[in-house]
Amino acid sequence: MSKPGIDEQLAILMQGTEYGDPALKQAMAAELRERLILAEKEQRPLRVYAGYDPTSSDLHLGHTVTMRKLRQFQELGHSVVFLIGDYTARVGDPSDKNTLRPQLLEEKINANARTYAEQAFRILDREKTEVHHNSEWLSKLSFAELIRLGSNFTVQQFTTRENFRLRWDKGEAIYLHEFFYSIMQGYDAYALRADVQVGGTEQLFNILTSGRKIMEFYGVRPNIGVLLGILPGTDGVVRMSKSLGNHIPIMAEPGDMYGKVMSVPDTAMALYYRLLTRFTPDQIAATERDLQSGALHPRDGKMRLAREIVEIYHGTDAAAAAEEQFRQVFQKSELPDDMPVAQVSDGKRLADLMVELELAKSKTDARRLIEQGGVRLGGETVNDPNGVVPLAGDPVLQVGKRKFVRLKKAV
Repeated sequence: MSKPGIDEQLAILMQGTEYGDPALKQAMAAELRERLILAEKEQRPLRVYAGYDPTSSDLHLGHTVTMRKLRQFQELGHSVVFLIGDYTARVGDPSDKNTLRPQLLEEKINANARTYAEQAFRILDREKTEVHHNSEWLSKLSFAELIRLGSNFTVQQFTTRENFRLRWDKGEAIYLHEFFYSIMQGYDAYALRADVQVGGTEQLFNILTSGRKIMEFYGVRPNIGVLLGILPGTDGVVRMSKSLGNHIPIMAEPGDMYGKVMSVPDTAMALYYRLLTRFTPDQIAATERDLQSGALHPRDGKMRLAREIVEIYHGTDAAAAAEEQFRQVFQKSELPDDMPVAQVSDGKRLADLMVELELAKSKTDARRLIEQGGVRLGGETVNDPNGVVPLAGDPVLQVGKRKFVRLKKAV
């Protein structure tokens, strides 16, 4: 397949971008277009990177938004750097937080970092990806160099940022080391001699102010910021987050991943298409038109989305199996073939059993699920958390839409 023309490349690379200002987006698109033309003229790939602070051990789909963009650059022939922020993680990015981030111990950072690249290679081409840790250069910076870097910024530039201003107005402490983060990230861009940095919209200051300013300070051509929209979680509203429980892990089992994508509200579907899939801008635009006109039912559009996402992480066969399982359980109201079986003693109360089988986090959680009508036993909705579980006929206990256990009387 021949390489797309400049305009088509630009459309692919700017898909899903957000800058909060149409003029700024237009300026970045114009710079990227010029850089793409120059790269072709010089017969060299662009050098593109995104940084990931290893603040947890597991990645979810929200983390993959920037990785998907890196993969698009790779497929267009450009050089990609996957940067593990083992040194920036010592500070913690305050950009999307209204509170002080806890400082992580070095051992925890290193343990998390070991899993990041391997998970990322579910999206990125392993053979075409450079992996670096920013401790390679940040750990070597002298205090004298930090003074020179700091002279490029004013305190007002930091304290007028929304997240800091909110804390200032509340009288909450803002610590000096938090200001270092933007400087450290800006130095990353210089150390890598990056043409392009990919990040989320909350990184606007770090990339378009700090990164470009520091690169110009050292006399090199400033990088271009490709800023992507924030992926909402399965609630369709709040940013995807493990701590909020609205996340979809990239290591999730195919059936679970498929089911969770199907639970995302229709209002968030278009954003998921733009930020998480391999579809081209034209294909996504056609899907959106069909959804709006009624030519494509929202359920079918979401099934196409779920199949695509599962296929990316688990392959075609697993995606097809997950879809078939979904059809059986949720569309045909059939029970899954491979549900676990539990041996249960006589006299077991329902709430206690749900906790024992890890179908609920606690008895309080079990009672809530039962009271909300989310628990079925033998095909019937139950409403008494203290009721004794009948075991005749090996009934199926169903909690929510995706948890099934067949109960058998213990011998």
